[in-house]
Amino acid sequence: MKKGVVILGGLILGLAFCVPAVAQPSSKAVETIVIDNFDTDAEWSWSVQSSRFVAEGYPILKKFEGIPNSLIPYHKDSDPAAMVLGVKTKYDRKGDNWFEVFPSKDDKAFEIPFVGTVTQVDFWVWGANYNYRLELLVRDADGRVHTLKAGNLMFSGWKNVVVNVPGYIRQHSRIRSGRTNMTFVGFRIRTDANEAVDDYVIYFDQLKYTTNTLSTVYDGYALKDADFGDPDTTSGNSETVQ
Repeated sequence: MKKGVVILGGLILGLAFCVPAVAQPSSKAVETIVIDNFDTDAEWSWSVQSSRFVAEGYPILKKFEGIPNSLIPYHKDSDPAAMVLGVKTKYDRKGDNWFEVFPSKDDKAFEIPFVGTVTQVDFWVWGANYNYRLELLVRDADGRVHTLKAGNLMFSGWKNVVVNVPGYIRQHSRIRSGRTNMTFVGFRIRTDANEAVDDYVIYFDQLKYTTNTLSTVYDGYALKDADFGDPDTTSGNSETVQ
């Protein structure tokens, strides 16, 4: 009986080596894409807006030379000077104050499109140890803006923050004519009602996201945006293709 088992096992092993190795297509291509490292000019700029009790002349948005210590080994001497995005603000009174940092283009708010299906967004943020809350704003494929909690800012110095994108957020329209991608709207910082508001600063660096870039690619994908030469007005005429 043992001999039979050995022979059968050897036969199965031999057949396994005879089967040709065929590469199977993958529906996953996980990539990390940098939205902005603030070192060089992008196709968009950055703007800031605030709630009504902000002090006159604030908030102020400006870039500064700097980099989190953990990113120094990845910054080459040949690279442009490492820069970070900073905001300083003051309010005339405590309460539910907030300000938003968002991309803009041509003096208008600009939403950055994500590529593929995003699983998480991560970035570096410099905290001043204030009891403020940080939120991430994204717009889904149905046009709704979602607020993703990014944690409390009660820490000093740089911290890498990772925000998971919930599965219930629709990132792609199920129909051809819908929104192509989920978009990044901006950051929102909210003050605690009892926290000091007379002198606050925050910095951001290395904004990026992890995504499956093949999740929306399918057989015949290129035909999705084919040009039919649509008429300007709809008519009832039929057309024959020979």
